[in-house]
Amino acid sequence: MMRRVYAHRGMSTLAPENTLSAFKLCAEHQVRWFECDVDILHDGTIVICHDSTLDRCADRSGSLFDLTKQDLSLVDAGSWFSDEFIGERIPTLDQLISLMNRYHLNANIEIKSCDSSADAARHLLAGLNQALDKLDSDCEYLISSFNPLLLAEFKKIRPQATVACLFETHTLNDDWHVVMEWVGAEYIHPQNEGLTQELVAMMKARGYKINVWTVNAKDRANQLFNWGVDGIFTDFAQSFPLAQRK
Repeated sequence: MMRRVYAHRGMSTLAPENTLSAFKLCAEHQVRWFECDVDILHDGTIVICHDSTLDRCADRSGSLFDLTKQDLSLVDAGSWFSDEFIGERIPTLDQLISLMNRYHLNANIEIKSCDSSADAARHLLAGLNQALDKLDSDCEYLISSFNPLLLAEFKKIRPQATVACLFETHTLNDDWHVVMEWVGAEYIHPQNEGLTQELVAMMKARGYKINVWTVNAKDRANQLFNWGVDGIFTDFAQSFPLAQRK
C-alpha cells in the first residue's frame, strides 16, 4: 500500500512557501514529492504562487496578474519568512522544471482558478502542457485543481496526465463522483477536516486514489493511512518517517 507524503508548498516550515529554496530543501530532506501552485502573469509568464495577490508572501501589495516577468526581480518573496531568505524570488514554471530535473523530484502541481480572464486561463493550461514536455522521464507529476472546468480542459490537452480533483469539506457533495468521472480524474484530494473512514471507503470502492490535505499531525496521518488513504499533504514533511517520503 502506498503511503506518500507531499511537502505542502515545498518545505514550507523551513523556507518561504512555493520558492526554489523550499523545493530544494525537499531533496536535502529526502522528500521526493512536493506540492506547488501555478498561476499566470500579465505577460503570459507562468509562476509558482498560491495567492492571486502579493500581500501575504511578498514585500509589496497588489495583484499577481499585474506583474510581468521583468517585475519578478523586484519582488522579495522571502524576507517575510526570515532574514536568511531576503531576496528570494517568485519562481517561474521553467525554473521549477529545471529544479525538478536537477534534483530528481516529483510534483503535485495545482492549477489555480486564474481569476483574471478565460484567455489567461487558456494560456496557463497551454503553457503548463509545454513546460511538462521539458520534464525528464524519471520525474513524475500529478496535476490537481479545485476548478473542474480547468482540470477537464487540461486532461483534453494532455490526456496522458494524471489528474486530481480537489474538494473542500463543504463541496464534497453526493455528486462528487460525477465530477470525478466528467473530469477523467484518477485521484481525489479531499480536505482533512471532516473526512471519515466511511467516506474514504466509498472513494476507494469507486477505484480512486486518495491524497488528503493538509495533515500536520502524525497520529492523524497514521489513522488516514490505516483507512487506506494513499498520501497526505503536510507542512512538516521533514518530521515524517523516511519510508513515507518516497
